[in-house]
Amino acid sequence: MCGIAGYVGERHPDERLDAVVRMTSSLERRGPDDHGIEQWPSAVLGHRRLSIFDLSASGHQPMLSDTREAGIVFNGAIYNFRELRTDLEQTGHTFKSETDTEVLLKGYLEWGIDRLAEKIDGMFAFAIWDERSKRLFLVRDRLGVKPLVFFPAEGSLAFASTVRALRAVLPKPEISNEGLVEFLEFGFLTDRTAIYRGIEKVRAGEIVEWSDHGLSKRSYWTPKFDRPFGNISFAEACEETEQLFVSAVKKRLQADVPVAALLSGGIDSSLVCWAIAELGSSVKAYTVGTPGEEYDESVPAKETAARLGIDLTVLPLERDGLPDPKMLAEAFSEPFACSSALGMLSIAELVSKNAKVLLTGDGGDDVFLGYPEHRHFQMASRVARRAPASALRFLDHTKNVLPNSGRGKRIRSFSSYTAGGLAALAAVRDGLPFYHRNKLFGRRFEQYAIDYDEGLALPDSGASLLEDFLAYDLRTRFVGEYLPKVDGSTMSHGLEARSPFLDSALWDYATRIPPEVRLRGGELKAILREIVRRRIGPEVANRKKQGFMIPAQRWLTDEWRPLFIDSISTGHLAREGIIDAEAVISQFELLKAGDLAPRQFWYMFTLEMWMRYESELRAV
Repeated sequence: MCGIAGYVGERHPDERLDAVVRMTSSLERRGPDDHGIEQWPSAVLGHRRLSIFDLSASGHQPMLSDTREAGIVFNGAIYNFRELRTDLEQTGHTFKSETDTEVLLKGYLEWGIDRLAEKIDGMFAFAIWDERSKRLFLVRDRLGVKPLVFFPAEGSLAFASTVRALRAVLPKPEISNEGLVEFLEFGFLTDRTAIYRGIEKVRAGEIVEWSDHGLSKRSYWTPKFDRPFGNISFAEACEETEQLFVSAVKKRLQADVPVAALLSGGIDSSLVCWAIAELGSSVKAYTVGTPGEEYDESVPAKETAARLGIDLTVLPLERDGLPDPKMLAEAFSEPFACSSALGMLSIAELVSKNAKVLLTGDGGDDVFLGYPEHRHFQMASRVARRAPASALRFLDHTKNVLPNSGRGKRIRSFSSYTAGGLAALAAVRDGLPFYHRNKLFGRRFEQYAIDYDEGLALPDSGASLLEDFLAYDLRTRFVGEYLPKVDGSTMSHGLEARSPFLDSALWDYATRIPPEVRLRGGELKAILREIVRRRIGPEVANRKKQGFMIPAQRWLTDEWRPLFIDSISTGHLAREGIIDAEAVISQFELLKAGDLAPRQFWYMFTLEMWMRYESELRAV
């Protein structure tokens, strides 16, 4: 796992070099083991290395072909690189290292960028400069696990692993209104926008190509949620899923450094550790202990480890003091309000003292349907497909007469998205309306049309609501919150996170299992629970999803209350007209100490902390 950067095109060579030096310096925490820069007449590539495969100098990057006709900088892990290396050796290629990076470079020279992208299996973001054709290729993995951003200008392009690194070379960094609105809506930014104007993100499964002739983008892989197997039994789905999952874990155990696993005691991480034990690996597992807290998972983790016969270490997470909210601003290059990231940052810091690769259970809920809304949307889809048009019209009318609280609110919501699909679901989302209703926006947005979903063609039928939601969620919450949380938290401490549930073969198979099979009998994550029930035990299979919780919205009204009021009163958000500080504080003071603050207050607080940190960096 590493940090990459580069600058190509019409700039003075010294300016390009200086820009890449500054970007790679900003990426030091992503790659603390080594660094390098290479130049051509119209291109500069830079790299920060976290050594995982072949720890020798042979793995140094940027890596060049023998005649310097091509060069690569790479962030990630290619799990089938040894098989691809064998294929390349059979065509006459020789290798100087034992790295996946060299396989990518030789693979490009042999197959070209499109065939290479289709062949590789892993998590990755890489850039290849072809000196022969004066072309740059930026490539991101299928699900978007590893980040990659770029700034196109007339006659040139700069790229980096993070927005913060790229911001260092922007001619005039300006915060984007679109980025602000998206963050204030969701508490994170998707690949659709960036917090700085002009910066773009390479999308998941995308190739961006730059040359003197211009910029082009193309997808080499697109997820499919509407192509289910025609006839598959629950037993067949469980058997094939188990085989694919064990294979996915086996791939991710490859490394030339210590590998660890995270064990929370829940379904997903327990399955990861079961597969590790099944494969006969001696990988150690870690969990975090928070004795006395309701979300302490060390006890169930110990029970699971004992069942599996796996070595477990409980890492104490001290709770004498609160975490510093500034941690989120330091670790994430864009504003990021996922409070559980505060816990993940602490976990990553502790594990990084013992290992350099960490296997996690992330992604299991997303592909095997582990969230309550998945069950609700499946029920709504079933009703919408079977109900006559008159019944759907009645449901649409019902939503307007039911109370918007308690049981009536739940029925009202169900009626709404059953009749109106994803478009109706998005319409009732109380993100931006909260700011409008309470008049919290400042002068900056007085003439700005604030509507996040404006221009998006959201389906207005409930017949395929679950599939529509899964596709939408993949474009928003999945790439904007879930994946960045793990990448940002672990890379902040020089730790490479790998999740078997993000394996492309497993993902492709799971998305083809009909939802009614994945939710058999209304049970969330039914396939994974059945595998756990058989292989580990019913006690683990029946555990409720918990996760490591951080009560940030409660701390905001209590321990962090003075800090919130001070930051809003005197901060960047007020000065730049993003919010009306007086209105925000007036609403906030209605909350008593210990109340759960609406998430929008947490978003504003996190954004203020991020803007302060960015200001401090620019002043250095």
